[in-house]
This record gives sequence, C-alpha cells and structure tokens, in this order.
Amino acid sequence: MENNAINETNRVDSNLRNEMLAERFLDQMMNDFNRSKILEEIDKSLKNKDKEAFLRLTEKLKSMP
Repeated sequence: MENNAINETNRVDSNLRNEMLAERFLDQMMNDFNRSKILEEIDKSLKNKDKEAFLRLTEKLKSMP
C-alpha cells in the first residue's frame, strides 16, 4: 500500500516537473521570437530613418525579460 502511494507521488512529481519544464521552454521560445521580431523592426526603422519608431522599439526591447 505504502509503495503504491510513493510510486503515485513520484509519478505526479515527475509529471509536474515535465509540465514546468515544457512551460519554461515555451516561454523562452516566445521571448526569443518576440525579441527577434523587435530586432527586425528596429532594423527597418533604421533603414527608414524613423527615429520615433527606433526609440519606441529600443525601449520595448530593453523592457523585455
């Protein structure tokens, strides 16, 4: 009986760990994607000599986690 409870606890802990790792991975992928998009927009603002967009985008980039 005790052994079953321990196995069940280990399985839940393992599932929770996997879920947390998957969530962290997805968060990191989304952050990388968003950072990449902002960098592309910064490049575009430089090419177009759009100072306002450049300043707005660089502030946005600085505030990213």
